[in-house]
Amino acid sequence: MLRLEGINLRFKGFSLSMDIDVAKGARLGLLGPSGSGKSTALSVIAGFLKPDKGRVRIAGQDVTDLPVPERPLSLLFQDGNLFPHLSAFDNVALGLKPNLKLSEAEHEAVDHALDQVGLRRKGAQKPSDLSGGQRSRLALARMLLRNQPLALLDEPFSALDPGLRREMLALVDDLCRETGLTLVMVSHDLRDVERLCTDLCLLDAGQVQIRGALGPILHDPPDELKPWL
Repeated sequence: MLRLEGINLRFKGFSLSMDIDVAKGARLGLLGPSGSGKSTALSVIAGFLKPDKGRVRIAGQDVTDLPVPERPLSLLFQDGNLFPHLSAFDNVALGLKPNLKLSEAEHEAVDHALDQVGLRRKGAQKPSDLSGGQRSRLALARMLLRNQPLALLDEPFSALDPGLRREMLALVDDLCRETGLTLVMVSHDLRDVERLCTDLCLLDAGQVQIRGALGPILHDPPDELKPWL
């Protein structure tokens, strides 16, 4: 599904080097300390940064030179990127039509996305009327509505309290199982990776330290992972 092929990037004095694959339906946790290159790697996949060398391939397509809007992926950031003047329904509908001119079928699709995250009855409310957890669910609904094969999550739930964070990770886990979504999630917490991901990539100073299936890695943790346990 996702291939980072010989990626090398120098950006503001930082150097990133990656060569990894993510299989269809897998969920990769990008773990590492601050400044390790996690968000930089996500920006390369999304198209905000172009590598100096290497190629980015998604679902067999070379997207290295494609702008962000043309890549077959969805993004979910910590702030959710919600518009305070729009209703919950319209915030989700933006994932389909920026002009919010929806057909009947598209209107039903928005309702379904809200229903998937438990917000069907909140469509008329503004983001300010919703709790932090509900706002996270709203941003997740918009991501689902885009129906792209790859989702990129940049610590989207880190601002939530531990209970809500666990709830949101469980919801994403259920939705991934239901839809077969391939996912890459940046995190600084191994517990979050354990709750959601099937695979792990540990970055440090822009270099891949560990890469593989999460289960075997946790069963016999290498020395590089022990500070995170």
